[in-house]
Amino acid sequence: MQPNTLLDALLDEAGISHAGLAAHVNQAGRARGLTLRYEHTAVARWLKGQRPRGQVPDLICEVLAGRLRRAVTLDDIGLGVPGGTSVQHGSPLSGFVERATALWRSDEQQRPHVIGAPAVTGTPAVMPVWEWENPPEDSDVSRDGRTRVSMADIKMLRAARAHYELMYRRAGGIATRSRIVGFLNSGAAPLLRGAYSDALGRQLHRATGGLVAVAGICAYDSDAHGLAQRYFHQALRLAKASGDRGLGAYVIALLVNQSLYMGEYRQAVAFAEAALRTAGRQITPALATDLYAMQAKAYAHLGDGGAALGRIRRAEEEAERILPGHEPDETGYVQPGLVNVQVAEALLCLGELRAAREHADAAAAVPSHDRGRVHRLAMLSQIELCQGEAERAARTAVEMTERARGMESQRLRDRLRAVRASLAANGSTPAAEAAEIIEGALRVPL
Repeated sequence: MQPNTLLDALLDEAGISHAGLAAHVNQAGRARGLTLRYEHTAVARWLKGQRPRGQVPDLICEVLAGRLRRAVTLDDIGLGVPGGTSVQHGSPLSGFVERATALWRSDEQQRPHVIGAPAVTGTPAVMPVWEWENPPEDSDVSRDGRTRVSMADIKMLRAARAHYELMYRRAGGIATRSRIVGFLNSGAAPLLRGAYSDALGRQLHRATGGLVAVAGICAYDSDAHGLAQRYFHQALRLAKASGDRGLGAYVIALLVNQSLYMGEYRQAVAFAEAALRTAGRQITPALATDLYAMQAKAYAHLGDGGAALGRIRRAEEEAERILPGHEPDETGYVQPGLVNVQVAEALLCLGELRAAREHADAAAAVPSHDRGRVHRLAMLSQIELCQGEAERAARTAVEMTERARGMESQRLRDRLRAVRASLAANGSTPAAEAAEIIEGALRVPL
């Protein structure tokens, strides 16, 4: 189940509490000869994604329509035909826009049922990728609205994406998420509901898609995995509307990374393959490098050494084709050394310590922003421990910890915890001292 953000938004607009909606639904039911005894707990379940039975969805529409003094449909409250599309009058994207902006609003308001929603698996996780790959395409994304969108607005969205991505790298996703979500509500939502031609609309959807993807990254970095997934799915839909297959492949790379974290290794392989296949010539060498490297990690975890080594070779070939200045802004994270640390992780999983160490050393030797350096040093420290170099591993771990200080990131804390556990298990004095330093850093609350 996914949270019903549309119903949540309408309740807020109508000024009705959970208990108030339950009471009004019970009263409306009595007028139809129904005996209903709903309480606020039932409304909380509906907001979490449970579908009310029988005539109750229609009763909810009736109650809200009376309160808002306008027609309210099942699609409006997120209870349309299961599996159907919430297409409203105007652009086919209008229903999506309303659902997307409702999610941003609920996130900004810190709704627990939205922030704490688990990530979906199986068909609900795969369908957005399948829909991105396959027809129909958006033949016309123009829209009539009150606000006239201009190229200046597009440039503003692009600048905001770059700003928040940099903030994420420096401060972490936890600190950045509330800011970027606030901007989505105040800056992006009015533009998506505005007036624009098909050509300008495609640029608008692309710029917004890049921004929503960063919001997803921040949610992922905050351990809000269901929310992150929904942002990634939104970004993928916006990418399709823009017509930019390369942007879609970038968003799928984010889904691949999340799949790896969640241990969904076969899904990670399949998603990466979909991006490589569908984007075709629109995929850049940097993005192809990352996708192949992540596939290598997935295959390594699945125990398929041959496939992992094959993907490592493809990643290294693509890395040689990267031309600085010829990549889109979104793939700027594929910096020198990134493929090395990805490959090192895959090789470590396969038990190839010597080769893993060579790649980890190469990754650590290349300058990187602090966030990237933390990941590289974490990998190097763990490999050094595996090779019996406890003192060297301890020094590397201490440097890693210093780089991570001040960043509000659950993923970096995961890295620190993993290294701390490895050091503590080593038993040597240098390792124990380094583990204590990491423990001190982890005591600082986020």
